[in-house]
Amino acid sequence: MAPQLGFVGLGNIGRGMSKNLVEKGNLSKPLLLFNRTKSRADDLSSKIGNSKVASSVEDLIAKSNIIFYCLGDDASVLEMVEKMVQNSVRDKLFVDCSTVHPSTTDQENEKITSAGGRFVAMPVFGAPAMADSGSLICVLAGKASDIEKVKPYTTGVVGRAVIDFNDEPPSKATTLKVLGNTFILSMVTTLAEGHVLAEKSGLGTDQLHKFIEIMFPGPFTAYSTRMLSGDYYQRDEPLFAVDLARKDARHAKKIASDNGTRMRIVELGDEYLAGVKAEMGQSGDLAGIYGAKRAESGLPYRNQEDKK
Repeated sequence: MAPQLGFVGLGNIGRGMSKNLVEKGNLSKPLLLFNRTKSRADDLSSKIGNSKVASSVEDLIAKSNIIFYCLGDDASVLEMVEKMVQNSVRDKLFVDCSTVHPSTTDQENEKITSAGGRFVAMPVFGAPAMADSGSLICVLAGKASDIEKVKPYTTGVVGRAVIDFNDEPPSKATTLKVLGNTFILSMVTTLAEGHVLAEKSGLGTDQLHKFIEIMFPGPFTAYSTRMLSGDYYQRDEPLFAVDLARKDARHAKKIASDNGTRMRIVELGDEYLAGVKAEMGQSGDLAGIYGAKRAESGLPYRNQEDKK
């Protein structure tokens, strides 16, 4: 019998994943959607078709065999898991796509499996545009038999590649996810410092950007463009919210500390993120590190103000 899929949590990444599950997942039954803000689920369902909005998370759990969920932080994840396991979850497969601390993943695994359910951690790498285009990188960890049930919805559906931890503790997936996100933080920090120095030294940010385009096409060029265009403070909604970026930085620093080391570039990046938060509040974006570095160096946080 074909499984009934459900998706809980419809933020930027969750919306894109749900859309691609409907469009490319060969679903024989409508995808069930649930979001705390019901209007968001209603709006998404009207756009993607072949989906239904569950009246409650209990309703979604009762009707689904495979439940994907993607929430913003550890507290939200644990609260939702606690709510979900109050229902009959025997033999239901739960797939967490959130970015959380590995210890949170361990707690989820324990709660779900103790209640008779099955659990796979599947954090994903990629910006909202990648979620929308179905080109995320999926990191899978858990029992091999459970991972095999999830894989049909990964490569070619929500993602372009899989990193597979077959029969490994689910927390290995979130450890890799947290560590991987430090590379993004490091990249943005390096770009911000480089562009500020290019401006202050007289080299010019345009020339540095040309070098980046030639040497580092892809994410480096995309973030460089966002910085120079002023997109890092002009968006109505951040692409990588400052609070989520700081949450990831805290997790990385904690993992490092627990293992007798430090991630100094993460510590520096988090200092800049504190400046982003102070300037922009919850609307701050990871790319705003550029503005924080500018402010530290005596330049306006908003780079387009220089041109007025």
